[in-house]
Amino acid sequence: MSDHRPILYCRCAYAKVLPEDVKDQVLERLIDSGQPFESVSDLCEMSARKDPGLIALSQQKGLRIVACYPRAVKWLFSAAGAPIDPASIESGDIEVLNMRTDTADSVCSKLGIVNDENPSGGLT
Repeated sequence: MSDHRPILYCRCAYAKVLPEDVKDQVLERLIDSGQPFESVSDLCEMSARKDPGLIALSQQKGLRIVACYPRAVKWLFSAAGAPIDPASIESGDIEVLNMRTDTADSVCSKLGIVNDENPSGGLT
């Protein structure tokens, strides 16, 4: 996968369901990587407000969403009137990375961000 795929990072500022250490490490490593990414404070809040920005995001080819459970992310976009085409997820064109259950190393490895302290990206 190309390193130039767009990245959307959710800080999950209100629900507080993501482990703080994972969120912090992924964000720090995203910044350090120099890869362009968009950070939002909370996808749940954007969905509740029906933020029109979610429509444009849902249509971005190759989008990688760094947030929580893929089913929750799909539901949030749908509830906001910006459904993600299920075929896009099945084909891997849109990828949802789960900071709720995965480690920072695992998420970053999937993003192509190598940890200088662990060049394998956390995989052994």
